Amino acid sequence: MNTSAVNPRLATSSQQPKAKRRRVKPGWFLVSPSILLLLVWMIVPLGMTIYFSLIRYSLLNPGENEFVGLENFTYFITDSGFIPGATNTLLLVGSVLAISVILGVLISALLEASEFFGRGIVRVLLISPFFIMPTVSALIWKNLIFHPVSGILAAVWKFFGAQPVDWLAHFPLLSIIIIVSWQWLPFAILILMTAMQSLDQEQKEAARLDGAGPLAIFWYLTLPHLARPIAVVIMIETIFLLSVFAEIFTTTNGGPGYASTNLAYLIYNQALLQFDVGMASAGGLIAVVIANIAAIILIRMIGKNLTDKS
Repeated sequence: MNTSAVNPRLATSSQQPKAKRRRVKPGWFLVSPSILLLLVWMIVPLGMTIYFSLIRYSLLNPGENEFVGLENFTYFITDSGFIPGATNTLLLVGSVLAISVILGVLISALLEASEFFGRGIVRVLLISPFFIMPTVSALIWKNLIFHPVSGILAAVWKFFGAQPVDWLAHFPLLSIIIIVSWQWLPFAILILMTAMQSLDQEQKEAARLDGAGPLAIFWYLTLPHLARPIAVVIMIETIFLLSVFAEIFTTTNGGPGYASTNLAYLIYNQALLQFDVGMASAGGLIAVVIANIAAIILIRMIGKNLTDKS
């Protein structure tokens, strides 16, 4: 049999696709500038932060650049404001997450379960606070709601014959939690309302025919359906809530004392109020490590959730 004449043709024909696959595609030339710009955009600030965290650099004496190693990290961790700042950060993030997720689920379920006139307008009004800048939101709450003389809450207290409360002075962290929750609750409502629209209505009808009440339908159908969106809301909000600054700066300035200071405001305090750029850079790196740990945990949680549901 003349197989020797056939095999070379087969070999050459099978090698042609491989040669085409090995041929460099021109697409990566178009993508590489954006990737390079992204790397420079990320690496240069991070590298400068690492550099400043390892030297003694003060804005009052910019000529002194003595290498101090991990001394700035030690000073930042042992600073009197670190423990209150870390504690307030955890309380702020946890409280806002709990408020936004619980109220977001309940409001989304109520809007989806009932038909009423003007439901579209109500949805727009519920989402609208998310589009207001944090500084403007803080000023609205500070001057129009929390003000002990001309605020809305002061008028309500006076109407019932009670003494108005200076919320920002007596309950600073609670006031910050309320302001930030008002800003981020619409985000949770938006994500959860969108997820509610993909809920299978036939399952709900079948559950009603089997005698299930509204609470049973919510607990066994609606809530499991919202598990993935809730995990996404928690991940995104956690990353942003770790860097809350404008609300604190506009309302309480971190006070009284360290009562409303979080890590972001503590870093600002070290950099621009005490002019210690080295210690502020060390604090920024510590905050980056905490944010990355939180992001990794949340991403693993979401991945496990997606794997279990699939």
